[in-house]
Amino acid sequence: MGENKKIYIVDDDRNICEIISLYLEKEGFATVRIGDGVTALNKIKEELPLLIILDLMLPGIDGMTLCKEVRKFTEVPIIMLTAKGDTFDKVLGLEIGADDYIVKPFDGKELVARVKAVLRRYEHEENDGDSVTYPDLSISLSEYKVKYKGENVDLTPKELELFYFLCTHPNKVFTRDQLLENVWGYEYMGDSRTVDVHIKRLREKIGDGPNWKLTTVWGVGYKFEVK
Repeated sequence: MGENKKIYIVDDDRNICEIISLYLEKEGFATVRIGDGVTALNKIKEELPLLIILDLMLPGIDGMTLCKEVRKFTEVPIIMLTAKGDTFDKVLGLEIGADDYIVKPFDGKELVARVKAVLRRYEHEENDGDSVTYPDLSISLSEYKVKYKGENVDLTPKELELFYFLCTHPNKVFTRDQLLENVWGYEYMGDSRTVDVHIKRLREKIGDGPNWKLTTVWGVGYKFEVK
């Protein structure tokens, strides 16, 4: 990620922007405050930040639309901000490319923790290769092998591909449709419960690790949770 420490805070509430800036700058980040969607989109096209904190309700272009537009040209991390009374579809937010979301009013320390978690995830995704390792666990996609506590685990190809996909996106929640799309492919027209069956089998064959586990996010989907 180089020396880029810049985080764009896109919110028309100046007080919210100021509070977020104070917390992030205390952690060594640089912040840019932007009050509307159109200006934000132009700024993002001009210079990519390290991360974007994006309010759902914005003048000009709303947060959902802006997120979709940004995803057309960059995978820069995006955390959505929503007011408690807003109608926010978690699944839709994930499907259009948001990496996480925070409900206002929020705790500043929690926001900083979420920002750092998303950035760690992106750093992990930037690592090249077709293998991934965690404590007691190693997965090789090229060899189609999974080792848990030093022993080979017998997985079907789709079980392995699903597990590998989740493990290479730690702490990121995916809907069933997203998992079908990324693991089975666009052409797959099967029941989304297929994902549930595969997750169940993975849990039976592997279980939880020292600091990781397959977690169900009720009403949304699944994630490979790393503590």
